[in-house]
Amino acid sequence: MNINRRQFLTTSGITALSTILSAPKVRGIPPQTIIKPPRLRIGDTVGLVAPASIVEQSDVDTAQQTLMKLGLKVKLGKYVLKQYGYLAGQDSERAFDINAMFTDKSVQAIIGMRGGWGCNRILPLLDYTRIRNNPKIILGYSDITSLLLAIGARSRIITFHGPVATSTWNDFTLSYLKPVLFDGATVTMQNPTTSSGNIQVITPGKAKGKLVGGNLSVLCAMVGSIYLPSWNHRILFLEDIGEDVYRVDRMLTQLKNAGILNQISGLIFGQCTNCKPGEAPTFALIEVLKDHIQPLGIPAWYGSMIGHIKDKFTVPLGAEVEIDASLGLIKMLEPAVK
Repeated sequence: MNINRRQFLTTSGITALSTILSAPKVRGIPPQTIIKPPRLRIGDTVGLVAPASIVEQSDVDTAQQTLMKLGLKVKLGKYVLKQYGYLAGQDSERAFDINAMFTDKSVQAIIGMRGGWGCNRILPLLDYTRIRNNPKIILGYSDITSLLLAIGARSRIITFHGPVATSTWNDFTLSYLKPVLFDGATVTMQNPTTSSGNIQVITPGKAKGKLVGGNLSVLCAMVGSIYLPSWNHRILFLEDIGEDVYRVDRMLTQLKNAGILNQISGLIFGQCTNCKPGEAPTFALIEVLKDHIQPLGIPAWYGSMIGHIKDKFTVPLGAEVEIDASLGLIKMLEPAVK
């Protein structure tokens, strides 16, 4: 073993160990145990929070109507309509709403109103011990990635990448959200057999592991922090929006140079919405993905229904899954809620 490889293995081992040791202690539950939150039931109350960009009253009204049609009650965060520059309140206010919703016994799940920017700023202000002691479903995507990853890593709770409150909660989205969050089913997720559901195989094959990931830009902004999970033998999923191909290239290079891509067992790149090639000469997005992923020799594909799109899967971070890159298939091997 050469020195560089020994240093890498030592560093990755320390990172994994520090993630476990930093998990808050809960009586009777070892810190390395991942906790499944209670499932949603008709009549439950969902807490709406705005941990990132500004939210309008019309957004709140629409979200309330959407959730009430599902048989759910709604409780608003204290600062959900606050404005502070381009943020939905000051950092302390946005963090307060997250902490308060987890300890509020009348609230059974938490949904981010929207993404944008701001969640990374409040990660040091969250009470991860309090969150672990009060496990609940927390759901969202885009900038909410920061919360999903940090709570998963520090509180060791399964979190959920799916619609935010202002998303299009259509039949496709609900057909995956309800079985995962309400029924506790082990769902198999696969694109519909239509032209819009086509996938592009990067490397064929199957792999098993715990699922982690989210928005590529947000994840890269977290690299080097204490709020990321262990990557060893994980299945990594990524998505993004409005990034030129060279920027995707740069961010994947960052994950590679940080030692993350070398540890994972499989990769799912969902949708990169409005990710344009840029000025010629250039690469197609799939060429950049193949450049970075094929040398890893792990199952991988592009085009899964994850990301800034109307029809989206709800995927559990921290749950064990099996993927089949040739079919673009994600199979949950365990329920994500109890």
